Amino acid sequence: MSFMLPSASPSARSVVGVADDLLAALRGESALLPRADSVVLVVIDGLGAISLRAHAGHARALTAGMAKKDVAQSVFPSTTAAALTSIVTGVWPGEHGLVGYRVLDPIRDVLVNQLSGWETDGIDPYTWQAAPTIFERAGGVGHESFAVGFAGYAHSGFTKATLRGAEFVAATTAASRIEAAYALAQSHPGSLVYCYLPEVDKAGHKYGIASSEWVAALEDVDAALSARVPPGVGVVVTSDHGMVDVAPNRQIVLEADHLEGVRHVGGEPRMLHAYLEPDADGVSLVSRWRADLEGVADVVTREEAVRAGLFGPTVSEAASPRIGDVLAIARGSWAVYDGTAADQRGRGMVGQHGALTPEERQVPVVRLGAFAR
Repeated sequence: MSFMLPSASPSARSVVGVADDLLAALRGESALLPRADSVVLVVIDGLGAISLRAHAGHARALTAGMAKKDVAQSVFPSTTAAALTSIVTGVWPGEHGLVGYRVLDPIRDVLVNQLSGWETDGIDPYTWQAAPTIFERAGGVGHESFAVGFAGYAHSGFTKATLRGAEFVAATTAASRIEAAYALAQSHPGSLVYCYLPEVDKAGHKYGIASSEWVAALEDVDAALSARVPPGVGVVVTSDHGMVDVAPNRQIVLEADHLEGVRHVGGEPRMLHAYLEPDADGVSLVSRWRADLEGVADVVTREEAVRAGLFGPTVSEAASPRIGDVLAIARGSWAVYDGTAADQRGRGMVGQHGALTPEERQVPVVRLGAFAR
């Protein structure tokens, strides 16, 4: 089975540059955005451009001025830990090092959850993710920064890794978070404000993007974004990734015989990282997986993935061993599970992401307020 990296135009916009465009707009130096007195970056977790356009009637505030070109490519893996970090640092996963959902800490030989396991898995956010954030860079040139989100996120390890340099402001509903973000931007001229909306992603994981619950979450977020933007404030609304629905009959389970020679299985069902035993026959495992997962997933080695630029143009020495020796990247609407894992709760998740499909990687980039066309 051959592996072909999905092609993208060399001029295609990436989420990696979105935050830097906003910072440049404060100085009137952005090639894409007009100058603004203050700027707001709204990230709607889990909202792909394809699913947004398919439900445009339920998101009129978001799609009213959305042109065909108002999209960007997310990073790989198309998962929150990797993509959100790329948005707020302006660098690719191969550089910031959050290369998946659960990855190997090679020093301790344990899997760590890069989204919610910073405390329980013992990860130091200041050394594990060492790239400067956009908020730190903004502060370095005299701009205040704020991050608006749920109170429970305020002191998390992921927040320390990705939002350091910003003053955290808590708000509960999507509407109250948008209201707080706009008020901060208005009352602090020259500021950079980040606002995180996870509701769509949560509904998609639990119910799927074909569900009424997902539509209701989209409508709620869209209603929040219909609020008037204060004069002089530029707003960009984007997402970290989209998702696809995985039906039960599209779940492929790897049992013990498939995992012979595998020491750890990380990642997530649409992008598995397999870490091999030191004496494992990697060539045989890759050959076996390629045969067994024909049409279901692309199976590539770490070296092939790095050479193809999947994790970005460069992969640091720290990030490289966090990438699996072998990767299984799901195609279409398939998902691949570790059947030997003690925790099988993920098998009930409907909406999923992490792979390379357009549904997962194409995200909206909508301009509001002083940035509106």
